Amino acid sequence: MTETLIRETVERLLEKINAISAPGPGYTRPSYSSLESDAHRVVIEEAEALGLEITRDAALNLFARLPGLDRNAPALHIGSHLDTVPMGGAYDGAAGVVGAMALATAFVKSGEAPPTDIVVTVTRAEESVWFPVSYVGSRAALGRLTAPEMQAKRADSGRTLADHMLELGGDPDAVLRNPGLAAARFVELHIEQGPVLDEAGEAFGIVHGVRGGLRYRDARIEGIWAHSGGAPRAARSDAVFALADLIVAMDKAWGAVLDEGHDLAVTFGRVDAATAEHAFAKVPGRVDFCIDIRSDDMAILERVDGMFRDEIAKVEKARGVRVVTGAQSRSQPTRLSSELGHDIAATAAAFDLKPRFMLSGGGHDAAAFAQAGWESVMVFLRNWNGSHNPDEAMSPADLVQAVRVLHRTWSRS
Repeated sequence: MTETLIRETVERLLEKINAISAPGPGYTRPSYSSLESDAHRVVIEEAEALGLEITRDAALNLFARLPGLDRNAPALHIGSHLDTVPMGGAYDGAAGVVGAMALATAFVKSGEAPPTDIVVTVTRAEESVWFPVSYVGSRAALGRLTAPEMQAKRADSGRTLADHMLELGGDPDAVLRNPGLAAARFVELHIEQGPVLDEAGEAFGIVHGVRGGLRYRDARIEGIWAHSGGAPRAARSDAVFALADLIVAMDKAWGAVLDEGHDLAVTFGRVDAATAEHAFAKVPGRVDFCIDIRSDDMAILERVDGMFRDEIAKVEKARGVRVVTGAQSRSQPTRLSSELGHDIAATAAAFDLKPRFMLSGGGHDAAAFAQAGWESVMVFLRNWNGSHNPDEAMSPADLVQAVRVLHRTWSRS
């Protein structure tokens, strides 16, 4: 009965949530948009039908509480987010939310009260592609969002985070006064954003840490526009060739750091030479780009940032260009709860499962909760088409299996 309830809840909610999107391909629900709010309402309706206690904070994060036997003990918060990247997939964030609702459903329908309160937690604005701020909703709930971050502008509208929050009924001033939720426990179900679990044929794994990152979101190289046939090579200040040199140099640096046994990922995620100034017969005088450097070790991030700066100096001298990096944003590498992870792994063994412990390359709300002193852990679900694209894949059966393990973990606590 429990497995059937979990499966039906997962399938029903995924269908309802993913019916809410801007036109495709894929799924688009911008952070602090009416579409994100509509997806939250799907969860509210489901939670109301279960009789859960529903609240929203000043940042419009959603909490649906199922009372447990010990109302004074630290609650178990479980959930994820419902915003997406532009033209993203069906499962990034949504899988964790529907898994949380399926867990609550299993307890309610069985008539068994959990040992402590369970709080389905649906955060706002996890995807920092919209606002250049990490973990907006969860950090707001935790009292860790700052006034300058409230002035960050959304990528598509150019309007501030505070403006979008206020428009939807939030209270930016109250967010900044918020002392934050009392430390408790947080579990986040999420699709893996790489191929490890799928290649191993494993349904889910337990995440022991989340990479941090250094990002330059609005960098550019300034050269000199010239005639493509008239300007000799030695006289050119070609911005595109300069960027190519920089990319190749950073790729070599990445390989060298990996060869030393350290964790690192380097991505030039946007390269823009498509403005009206560019043309077939012109030497490019400008190119815009971003770079995203990630590692589980802050010392490595700082070291690679230094390597990046050194390579910039070389490229500027060799190509006669100017590199403007713009503002840097960063997130800290974060260790997640070993205790919670091993509790889940011990329960999985009763199902003849042995989930691996693994690192998350992407940032997640679970990291924000851990940084605020919570016992926080993630459960990754296998995904065989990558993430942040319309072809994200996940078997609902894997999510059902993971939720069954979580249900057993807390029903026996």
